[in-house]
Amino acid sequence: MDWLQNLFFETNSIAHIVLLYSFVIAVGVLLGKIKFFGVSLGVTFVLFTGIVCGHFGFTGNTQILTFLQDFGLILFVFCIGLQVGPSFFSSFKKGGIAMNLIAIGIVCLNVAVALGLYYALGGRIELPMMVGILCGAVTNTPGLGAANEALSQLNYSGPQIAMGYACAYPLGVLGIIGSIIAIRYICRVNLKKEEEDIAKEEAANPHLTPRMMHLEVHNEALAGKTLLQVKEFMGRDFVCSRILQNGHVSIPNRDTVFHLGDQLFVVCAEDDAEAVIAFIGPMIKVDWEKQDTPMVSRRILITQTKMNGKQLGELHFSSMYGVNVTRVNRSGMDIFASRNLTLHVGDRLMVVGPQDAVDRVANLMGNSLKRLDHPNIVTIFVGIFLGILFGSLPIAFPGIPTPVKLGLAGGPLIVSILIGRFGYKLKLVTYTTMSANLMLREIGIALFLASVGIKAGANFVSTVVDGDGLLYVGCGFLITVIPLLIMGAVARWHYKMNYFMLMGLIAGSNTDPPALAYSNQTAGNNAPAVGYSTVYPVSMFLRILTAQLLILILAS
Repeated sequence: MDWLQNLFFETNSIAHIVLLYSFVIAVGVLLGKIKFFGVSLGVTFVLFTGIVCGHFGFTGNTQILTFLQDFGLILFVFCIGLQVGPSFFSSFKKGGIAMNLIAIGIVCLNVAVALGLYYALGGRIELPMMVGILCGAVTNTPGLGAANEALSQLNYSGPQIAMGYACAYPLGVLGIIGSIIAIRYICRVNLKKEEEDIAKEEAANPHLTPRMMHLEVHNEALAGKTLLQVKEFMGRDFVCSRILQNGHVSIPNRDTVFHLGDQLFVVCAEDDAEAVIAFIGPMIKVDWEKQDTPMVSRRILITQTKMNGKQLGELHFSSMYGVNVTRVNRSGMDIFASRNLTLHVGDRLMVVGPQDAVDRVANLMGNSLKRLDHPNIVTIFVGIFLGILFGSLPIAFPGIPTPVKLGLAGGPLIVSILIGRFGYKLKLVTYTTMSANLMLREIGIALFLASVGIKAGANFVSTVVDGDGLLYVGCGFLITVIPLLIMGAVARWHYKMNYFMLMGLIAGSNTDPPALAYSNQTAGNNAPAVGYSTVYPVSMFLRILTAQLLILILAS
């Protein structure tokens, strides 16, 4: 039975390490699905399973564990960056500024409370361990990875900071949800009134939501004018996808001449609709299916990489192909097809025109779902390569004895955000299906948590249970709750923020999916998801960066 003993206890055996990781990750993921009071801890249970295995002597070669830990972290933060990159900079636009200021305030107060507790306790908890508690209190695993990676730069040999993270995490999840509930009662929130306010705001804030209308030309000033001249006179962007003149249906182009009584199918932004109606003529009902020239409407998927980054106006659909693009669907949301809209691989165009012309455009765009299912491995590994180079650059700051490096977490994160936002300009296809992105992220975070847990397990009981474990839990709870109550009150009383939006903001500032799930269930609308997605990119970036800088600046 030597083979069985070697399989379970020979730490340098590849088979032993693969077996250990498979067990830790499988059991951890299964346990993570169990809900306590309606809340599950998710993939974080992989960490606890790893700690248990490490405690009972199931471990592996330290170098291999460290490699898998760092590689898993790189995969996770890079995929996070690709996901948040397209919306990272737009989240600072009007409407998102106040929300991101609140989120930044929460992050800064979390750090301030952690440092305050560190100095108030007179150093009883070492600074690296306090950073681990901070990461657990705000339920941010990438921050723990960044802090661990920064400690490796400093050749740290103290206790594993994952112990503080493990102590603070469970109460951190409950503390975030508890703070959301507490703010509701502290600020005397009326949920029915908040629902009405959300409905009014959505009605008054149409953005680029497309509006489709059938209009008849009644404005005598338009008679004899071309479509291009009409657009210039009006000063509003709209698409005229069909026109009925003298009983004949055609696809108009920039040189099509308007006459009184012409019937048009117009698509414009929702907030331009009234102006377009007032300028052209009243809305009417038209049955386009019964007209002489058959027209088809079809969604076409962009899968050709050469279309990535092109502006809609560059392609001259109307004049060159005899079709019109009325709207673009991106990530499940319809966007008005303005001439200046930049196209990305994965966008779906709503194309209107004769069947043969629409088929030609479909061939031009690719329209191959199978091609999108194929992952863009080159972009991922080029980005990781550049991220590691960037993260390895030493940055000297006055007063800091050792140069600061962004490391294996910060470097790939920043590069992936930039690639996600501007990659199309370098002809890099950054599109990945959501399932592929989630798969890489889950594999990465599972490898990281399993590695950290196995390495920390040997000393976990002596350090936490027999030591300051309860102190870690108490500090983590204060780090979680105090900033949320303060900034939640500021958001309600100063910024007059809608409570449902604030629920998502609090969940997003802590990058905490269980809190978002609770918020969505309570609200019954999309407001928490909007708040979460608005602050998530900036919050994730700051959580990772602050954890790393706390170690590099204060612990060095």
